[in-house]
Parts: sequence; structure tokens; C-alpha cells
Amino acid sequence: MNSESMLDELWTVITDRIEHPSQQSYISRLVSGEKGADRALEKVGEEVTEFIIAVKNGDRGRTVSEAADLQFHFLVALKAAGIEFSEILGELEKRRR
Repeated sequence: MNSESMLDELWTVITDRIEHPSQQSYISRLVSGEKGADRALEKVGEEVTEFIIAVKNGDRGRTVSEAADLQFHFLVALKAAGIEFSEILGELEKRRR
């Protein structure tokens, strides 16, 4: 699977779990709990800190793992905020020279 289709598939799953909540889904629980979308934002903050520490420590495996966690929680927070991933890609495209 290429990286583009992986991100598309992940975005589809995140969208489905937010639009059709299930108690068995981590994503659903993350955004529908007592704190709502704020919990997803807390996770982004937590994961970015762990990512920074892994990079600073030169731990390649941990850096990759934390980068994946950060990307995942970032996408969940975007969707919880009502922002489509295509909007982010569009903004990046506008900035490309």
C-alpha cells in the first residue's frame, strides 16, 4: 500500500468512527468522552512532546513510533474540529512554489 492510499484509508476510518460512534472504537471514545474534542487535542500535545524527546534523544525507532502517534492524533483532532484533510492539502498546495 502506498503512503497516499494509507492516509486516505486512515482518514476514511477516522471519519467513519466520528460519524458513527461505537464504544469499541478508540477514536469514537477519544472525541465523544466527557472532554469531547479537547481530549484529542490533549493527545496531540502529549504526542508532540514525546516526538520531540525521541528526536532529541536520537532514538530513531521511537521517533518513527511517536511520529505515527502524532500524525494519527492530529488527523483525529482535525476531523473533530470539522476540518477535512483535503483542506490542509489545498493549503499546502497554495504554498508550493
